[in-house]
Amino acid sequence: MAKAPKPADAITGTRSKELKGRIWFLLGALLVYRVGTFIPIPGVDPARFKELLNLGGGQGGIFDVMNMFSGGALERLSILALGIMPYITTAIIVQIMTAMVPRFMELKKEGQAGQRKLTTYTRYGTLLLASVQSFFTSVALQNQGIAINPGIQFLIISVVSLVTGAMFLMWLGEQITERGIGNGISLLILASIVAGLPGAFGNSMTLVNEGQLHPGTALIIFIGVLAVVYGVCYFERALRKIAVNYAKRMQGRKMMAGQSSHLPFKVNMSGVMAPIFASSLILFPVTIAGLAGSSDKFSWLQDVAAKIGPGQPLYILLYTTMIIGFCFFWVALVQKPEEIADNLKKSGAFIPGIRPGKQTGEYIDKVLTRLTFWAAIYVTVVCLIPEFLILKFKVPFYFGGTSLLIIVVVFMDFMSQLQAHMMSHQYEGLMKKSNFKGKKK
Repeated sequence: MAKAPKPADAITGTRSKELKGRIWFLLGALLVYRVGTFIPIPGVDPARFKELLNLGGGQGGIFDVMNMFSGGALERLSILALGIMPYITTAIIVQIMTAMVPRFMELKKEGQAGQRKLTTYTRYGTLLLASVQSFFTSVALQNQGIAINPGIQFLIISVVSLVTGAMFLMWLGEQITERGIGNGISLLILASIVAGLPGAFGNSMTLVNEGQLHPGTALIIFIGVLAVVYGVCYFERALRKIAVNYAKRMQGRKMMAGQSSHLPFKVNMSGVMAPIFASSLILFPVTIAGLAGSSDKFSWLQDVAAKIGPGQPLYILLYTTMIIGFCFFWVALVQKPEEIADNLKKSGAFIPGIRPGKQTGEYIDKVLTRLTFWAAIYVTVVCLIPEFLILKFKVPFYFGGTSLLIIVVVFMDFMSQLQAHMMSHQYEGLMKKSNFKGKKK
């Protein structure tokens, strides 16, 4: 007869099954997402749309950018064509309001109850923004002759399909965060970009075989991609540690000796939010201009879309300005030097050579400003240098700096959270074994 497992071993096995279940749920959710990108909007001709917009050429056009973030759903006019961008834009707006609007600031301080209300506002905001984008997109599709049977019925079906797809992606991202591993929204964006890499690599090889791209140039581009990946990994792991000392204090009847620690600040505290927000802010007006601008009434919109398209001087200027601005804005939004200084003062901690209180807050603010300055330069360089290579050598847009930055940062975050899950399970297993052995003795 088989020997019954020890209680600690049984608990460890249960934790291992839970981790495997989370991984399988994540893979299943990403599979569902990829299948959804192939389901077209009822009543449209995706082939006509692709031909009209000249997608798939890999020239870094504005629709190539949108197609990348939607995982190819836009090119196929899928019900998921809007992608996750409506949710991201709304979430950032709500995050901004929590730092500027008193009502939202109070909700943020209410803990879990306030967070649930903010989540509800984000969902309703996503619904509103997705509805507006869906309506203008559907009208533009009908005006371009892409609708098979144009009319009110097509508009209703198209709007409902696009809004449903956007809300489904929001729900799917939240489910991945809760029942899977990592941030669900970030992983959906990662899956969208990674899905296009095989085709982009194949297109590059086709250009080499046809003689349009020199093999030496392709090798240089490949080395450049590796260099960008290495640079992103280096900067994303970089920390600025501020030494902190704790004064002696009484704890009960014992005098606790002073301790030394540090405040860790990432060099790039804004992560990928700055380029993503800058891209989404540029994409929305250009989308409307690009779709509606071919008619005589809106021909001026076509000129606007051409001037702020990728590769144009105005686009580069706006994109650079937005990235730098959002880097500083995001850090100012999530980091509060005054609060950090007050918390240090309340816990009896101080920075050597800096007086606690106001001077500590000013010192931390200077450190954050310097870090953000170099982080903004780093993010801008990573996002723009590959863009120039794309324009110069006509390689697919999927090798752009924004896509590489998102891939590396999200993958590093996923691996960190996976390791945290594994370490927590191992720690709990060791504690259970230790308690079981103690009771046995």
